[in-house]
Order: sequence, then C-alpha cells, then structure tokens
Amino acid sequence: MELRQLEYFVTVAAEGNFTRAAEQVHVAQPGVSAQIRRLERELGQELFDRSGRTVRLTEVGAAVLPYARAALAAVEGARRTVDELTGLVRGHVAVGMVTSHNVDLPGLLAGFHDDHPAVEITLTEANSDHLIAGLRAGTLDAALLALGPEPPPELEILVVVEEAITAAVGHRHELAGRDSLPLKGLRDRPLISLPPGSGIRSHLDQACAAAGFSPRIAFEAGAPPMLAKLAARGLGVAILPDSLARSSPDLHPLPIVRPVLRGGLALAWRAAGPNSPAARALISRAREQFS
Repeated sequence: MELRQLEYFVTVAAEGNFTRAAEQVHVAQPGVSAQIRRLERELGQELFDRSGRTVRLTEVGAAVLPYARAALAAVEGARRTVDELTGLVRGHVAVGMVTSHNVDLPGLLAGFHDDHPAVEITLTEANSDHLIAGLRAGTLDAALLALGPEPPPELEILVVVEEAITAAVGHRHELAGRDSLPLKGLRDRPLISLPPGSGIRSHLDQACAAAGFSPRIAFEAGAPPMLAKLAARGLGVAILPDSLARSSPDLHPLPIVRPVLRGGLALAWRAAGPNSPAARALISRAREQFS
C-alpha cells in the first residue's frame, strides 16, 4: 500500500469522479484508475461503485476512507515536525494589515523570506474589523491592526506603536489659533474621519458617546493621509494619529484633552487553534523584531 494510492483514493472520494480527481492530483486519469485498482486488489475488495454516472464509495470504501485520511494527515504532520526541528519551514502564511501605517512590516516580511524562501506569503489590506474577522476565521495567520478601546477577544496581541489621537485643521480654520481642544469641543463640528471598523474611529465613537453626543462625520476616507488633505482644504476637523497631524505642514495639530484619546497598532494572531509552522515562525520573528 502506497501513500499515493491513499491520496488518489481520498481525492476520488471527494470529487466523485476519476477525471476531476486526476486533475486535482495532476496525474493522467488512467494512472489514477490503475493505482486505485492496485489498492483494491491489495485489500481484496472494491472501494468504489463505478456502475452509475458518478463514482460512489462502496460500504468497504466508506469504512476505509477515514483511515486513509488519518494516514495522510499523520504523514503531513510528521513532515511538518521534521521541518520545524530542522528549521526548514515550508508552506503558506497569510498576513493582513491596515492601510497607511509607519510600521516596517515590509522589512519583517523581507527578512522572513530570506530565512524561509520556501514559504509563500500573501498580504492583504483591510480595516481592523475585517482583519480581526479574518484571524478568527483562520483565513489570516497574523495581522497588523489598529487597536480599538478594548483588545479583541480570542486573539494574542503585541503592541507595536502607541500614540495619541489628535484633531487637526487647516491653518485658516477658526480653531487654528488654539493649542488644544477638549473632546466636547468636537460637538456639532464637521469631522473628517476613518470609516467605522477602524481603530481611531472606534475610539472617537466611544469617547463621544461617553460624553453624551454623536460625532458629526462630514467626510470619511480609508487612509489617514487623505483625511489630512481634506482638512488642509478647510473641510473640517480631521481625527488623526498624532504623528501624522504634527508632520503635515499644511495642518495645525490640536491635541484632544479631557479626555486624552490614545490609539495604536498591534500585531495580532489567534490565541488558540491550529497555526502552521510557517505562521509560528513568522510570529516568533515579529515578536523579536517589534519587541
């Protein structure tokens, strides 16, 4: 009994068709059929009923199927274990990130790729809510996301950047002569903000609700630099990371006080559940680099 025979058997069972199964394993259809026949001769029983238009498992085939799957999973697990112990990580790792951040994520991924060239890396941009959902669903292995007022449950986080959330206006705005702005000073003013689901917006909405009012959002954009450009044109008060508000020459920063709002960026990953060796290696490297 050979592993490839078990692989072909499991694939045919899943596809219900020899031709489609052959396409999945990248082998000519006669080759798949021949190996299945050899497996049946060795077991002394037919595994498939071939009399209909679709291929169906026989009673014996249905009984054998979970053992075949378990055998293939065990072999894959053994390979992963050896790869981990020898440092030869293969596979795929899916990473997510928010837009317009100043974290050296490209440097992290470049260093990881140099050490593990056999690992395929995919990178996805989205807002924090979508990234958190991807981590929980297992479609993402790790993500750089903006922190909201409460840490996301079921996830481990490593804070990478933490800073104040600052209001900013153009130099001709009526507030440009002030040094700071209380949170209640934002009431009824046209605000320029990131959309719901982002970390800064979550902080703003929660703080305003605690102060007894709803923020009046005049403009929304998915990237903080666009918020800065809109504010520079006099279209309202932008709610920005402090570093961006202070580094934009066309803006006058207004630190928000009473209360001070603080946000940040964090690397997040699932606290429990299966993580591939490649994902664990990337997270370990990130913890070393960002700590």
